[in-house]
Amino acid sequence: MEVLFIDPFTLGLLVVGAMLGPILMVGAQNFTNKRARLADRLTSPGSGRTSSKSKSQRLSWVQELGQLISPKGEKANSAIRMRLIHAGYISKSAPYWYYGARLIFLVAALAVLMALWPVIGDSLPISGPLPAAIMIVLIANIAPGLWLDRKQGIVQQEYRNGFPDMMDLLVACVQAGLSLDAGIGRVSEEIGRRYPNLNIHLGIMSLELRAGRSRIEALSGFADRLGMDEARAFATMLRQSEEMGTSLSATLRVFADDMRDKRMLYAEEKALSLPAKLVVPLILFVFPSLLGVLMLPAGVRLYWVFSGTVPS
Repeated sequence: MEVLFIDPFTLGLLVVGAMLGPILMVGAQNFTNKRARLADRLTSPGSGRTSSKSKSQRLSWVQELGQLISPKGEKANSAIRMRLIHAGYISKSAPYWYYGARLIFLVAALAVLMALWPVIGDSLPISGPLPAAIMIVLIANIAPGLWLDRKQGIVQQEYRNGFPDMMDLLVACVQAGLSLDAGIGRVSEEIGRRYPNLNIHLGIMSLELRAGRSRIEALSGFADRLGMDEARAFATMLRQSEEMGTSLSATLRVFADDMRDKRMLYAEEKALSLPAKLVVPLILFVFPSLLGVLMLPAGVRLYWVFSGTVPS
């Protein structure tokens, strides 16, 4: 026991071994299950159609690992599930993939650190492998959340750009004589090439309406999945229009114009904020270079004058 506390490197190896143990057990179990599934596919007809799922089946052990370490209960996974839905991952198994990938990233980072420590240990400002391992653990725990936030921001930007186009297409479909449910299905077919993530949520809402779910519930679920104020306003507007009996075409036209103006205002806001964002690059890079170009000849001339070595 004294050796463990004296030698941090040995303690770090034991920690990595303790974390790799469950992964190896799950991998062995997944290998056994994979052999059984392979035998079933070879003995069943139509086995060639499963080639498209081979990649997900090879990585299914990541999902199984995530199921082992994920919090139990629906309420515990609801927050991360909603974050993943907002980032474009709508599968029910997405939280398990997230937890499994985060653990694998953590263990891989620790293993790489321990393997490279004899080479890079002397050049790092951190003294000892244990503080370095603690820092790696903190970074590995924070990095997946930051990546998920960045992915969510990219998807939200796609939603924000595609929402006015979706409203224009929906207005055109309703004015052409289609019902709102049929118009949503038609828009989901047309908008998929430019806005694939928005198309997925429109397709889900269209399937919910076809399955018999009420329009208000389908719109509320659509707004919750997108996580945008514009989508919530759209659901509220359609609910109020249905309750008050107003013209659906006129209501959609007013809302579409408002979405178009809001997107233009957002673009103008981004353009007006550009000078403020350019201040730091100008001060750090452009201004020193310009100052050097302007002042260097004068500095050289002053040096010649005061040193008495003015060239002829």
